[in-house]
Amino acid sequence: MLTRKQYELLVFITDTLNTKGVSPSFEEMKEALGLRSKSGIHRLITGLEERGFIRHLPHRARALEVLRLAENMAAQGKTLPGKGLRDAQSEFSPSIIKGDFKRPPAAVAHPAAEAVELPLYGQIAAGLPIEAVSDNTNTVDVPASLLGSGEHYALYVDGDSMIDAGINDGDTVVLERCNTAENGTIVVALVEDTEVTLKRLRKRGDSIALEPANQSYETRIFGPDQVQVQGKLVGLIRKY
Repeated sequence: MLTRKQYELLVFITDTLNTKGVSPSFEEMKEALGLRSKSGIHRLITGLEERGFIRHLPHRARALEVLRLAENMAAQGKTLPGKGLRDAQSEFSPSIIKGDFKRPPAAVAHPAAEAVELPLYGQIAAGLPIEAVSDNTNTVDVPASLLGSGEHYALYVDGDSMIDAGINDGDTVVLERCNTAENGTIVVALVEDTEVTLKRLRKRGDSIALEPANQSYETRIFGPDQVQVQGKLVGLIRKY
């Protein structure tokens, strides 16, 4: 599962390797994706490496190897560098949760079971931000006691950056839909209209910090127009 920018970078690296035989420089990648800094490219490459799409070749400067393709690259005629089309994978066409969530199906209560059926949209990153894949056909039953007034939805957690807040990889989080939240609240945030992540919200003057609960991850700072709150955490479901 890739963000749009990760996908664009993977396509650019693959095309450059196929045409030039050498991976592009950070400057070339930055210009191709229209990013302002090389640090953004570094984050994208790290995300591609962690997901097993590329790797750095040891003892070689500016050397990347593409290990596998995203799903719809084959439909575009893309191939792994040095390999034929049959090595490419099938179509990649994720349905993305946009910043303006469509109103979900109304929550359905089950009085006998004292449970409420919520729409389960897909996966949310609690590590490096990734886009949540929407599947409006899925639902999950949650205890009615978890819910207050307002609209609610659920997401799977992918990653461990909120582990010190008791949120583990594979958990299901229950969220109340909102567009504002108090300092210290764990929220679903849309970052720069492209990435969705689960983090603790901190407002510092005109800046917004998205704070992990794991010392292995860094707090990210954004301007007020770069982050949109899409929900706040109200509950968690874990299967053993």
